Amino acid sequence: MRVLFLTDARTVGGSEVYLKEVLPRLRALGLEAEAALPRAPGNAPVREALAAGGVPVHAYASLAELPSGYDRVVASAWYPGSYRAFFRRYLRLTLLVHDQIEIFYPLGLRQAYRQGYRLLQVPHLRRAEGVITVSRWAAHWLEKVHGIGRVHAVPNGVDPERFRPPLPGEREALRVRYGFTRFTVLVPARMSPEKNHLAVLRTARLLPQADFLLVGTGELLGLWQRAARLLRLGNVRFLGRRQDMPELYRAADAVLLPTLGENQSLATLEAMASGLPVVTTPIPAQRELVEDGRTGRLVRPDPKRLATALENLPPGLGQAARAHVLARHTLEASARQLKAILEGI
Repeated sequence: MRVLFLTDARTVGGSEVYLKEVLPRLRALGLEAEAALPRAPGNAPVREALAAGGVPVHAYASLAELPSGYDRVVASAWYPGSYRAFFRRYLRLTLLVHDQIEIFYPLGLRQAYRQGYRLLQVPHLRRAEGVITVSRWAAHWLEKVHGIGRVHAVPNGVDPERFRPPLPGEREALRVRYGFTRFTVLVPARMSPEKNHLAVLRTARLLPQADFLLVGTGELLGLWQRAARLLRLGNVRFLGRRQDMPELYRAADAVLLPTLGENQSLATLEAMASGLPVVTTPIPAQRELVEDGRTGRLVRPDPKRLATALENLPPGLGQAARAHVLARHTLEASARQLKAILEGI
């Protein structure tokens, strides 16, 4: 079965990391997976990694350049307008949805976001021959709230060999290398509104005895850097985009993600696979991954509550979190399920 995975991504986000990890595994399972990405410098690392993994890659300047004759075309888009162009090029599409299909902002903003999603995205999802999304919650939400049929859930997976707990002595060496001397909290999240970095900064202000390392870039990076300076937060550092996340997880003490919107968080799964305790919010997508008090902490995004949770982490959270990932969220399991769904749609 020959399947083209088509995206409009000109840079690297979670959906492109997904393609980089899953497509080589699909080919190992016998599915002839290919990828099509815009010819853009920002996505070059993904195109190169896919090619190195044996995946044929089509770097396009125009959709007209792309070949035909596929058994299935699976499309994902950052921008709603891209779906219209995709449907003009390929009449039959399966859509792969990593979107934030709901963001749990305060009520008025939340309703506005939902209405915008209904106007901009839902018509394309209804037109598709099938919709695949990366959490069971999202599949249920698309069916019940937006009335979309033929929705399939393929939960995200991570590589537990790459994201793993430290070996004996490894954590100490990594902490020396990175200069970690105190309780260290990682915040791996894009600097966008729904990731709620304001709650991170306010929590850091309540815990001057801990260090907070914010990993990621995005449209609000400058705003949060200025806010940290105004609040005189000497315990907050901005690390930008990093290629050494597995090592950072192994060196840190906890992960904080006071997010207001996820479909299924790769950062949460990476931290859990690394054996780190995760403090996050009880929105539906996070509740699907984290059982409060057993595999992590689910806390309303109030800085006092978040600070208290970080100060009082129960023992054993990291070990139970990794066991959960090994049982339910490996890349191999995700690839097998995706292959079965693509063959069955």
